[in-house]
Amino acid sequence: MSSLKDKVAIITGASSGIGRAAALLFAREGAALVLNARGLAGLERVAEEIAAFGGKVHCVAGDVSEARTHAALVAAAKDEFGRS
Repeated sequence: MSSLKDKVAIITGASSGIGRAAALLFAREGAALVLNARGLAGLERVAEEIAAFGGKVHCVAGDVSEARTHAALVAAAKDEFGRS
């Protein structure tokens, strides 16, 4: 995988399984992350793992089938990392 330094990624389903694995990989490659899952507790655990090795991460709990969650994810990318 090429470096993701200076990139921002939104990863859904990030609290477990493939989403968690993708989040950890992207963070190790240098991406700033906006993580999403329905529950905040699981997201915070993954965010702690990422922060432990210096990764940049912001969590947004919500159901991606709802438009307001889409808006919150894009707003977080812009507000936290200057990207949309």
